[in-house]
Amino acid sequence: MQTEVFLAGFGGQGVMFAGQVLSYAAMDVGKEVTWIPSYGPEMRGGTANCTVVIADEEIGSPLVQDPPGVIVMNLPSLDKYEPTVKPGGVLIVNSSMVDRKVNRSDITTVALPCNEIAEEAGDKRMANMVATGALLALMPVLKLEEIESALKAHMPGRHQNLLAKNIDALKRGAAYAKEHAVKAI
Repeated sequence: MQTEVFLAGFGGQGVMFAGQVLSYAAMDVGKEVTWIPSYGPEMRGGTANCTVVIADEEIGSPLVQDPPGVIVMNLPSLDKYEPTVKPGGVLIVNSSMVDRKVNRSDITTVALPCNEIAEEAGDKRMANMVATGALLALMPVLKLEEIESALKAHMPGRHQNLLAKNIDALKRGAAYAKEHAVKAI
């Protein structure tokens, strides 16, 4: 089985880190993985996105065209990537930064206030983990415990003090998604 995930937002929203954590977690449990980052020309505040492919077997191509899982952290990303979600797929939208509804009914969606939930978890920088938890609640390609283990094993030493907040943000995002998801028709 192979699963593709696309994450997009502004630089500084933790999109790349979330993709890396998914990748590390998958590798740590013996899956095949690709992670491809893409940055806009700006240093901060520009576009940033990445693709993560997780598979049980060797990955033929790391390119992703119609991902079954997409996280968008801002409005330009929603506008650009909503049409690319595979029918029946999952779209996670950071409603803290997006002021419109999703137009599609053939995908499962959840609009969650990632920034506010992250602040409740203790740090607004955890919005990326809120979205990641929401995605995994609706598209269980990895278990939350596997993400927690990857965070513990791979988080840089200077950020180890944020480990508990990252894990709390993951759990809060998952819980929110389970309660508020709009299922595909």
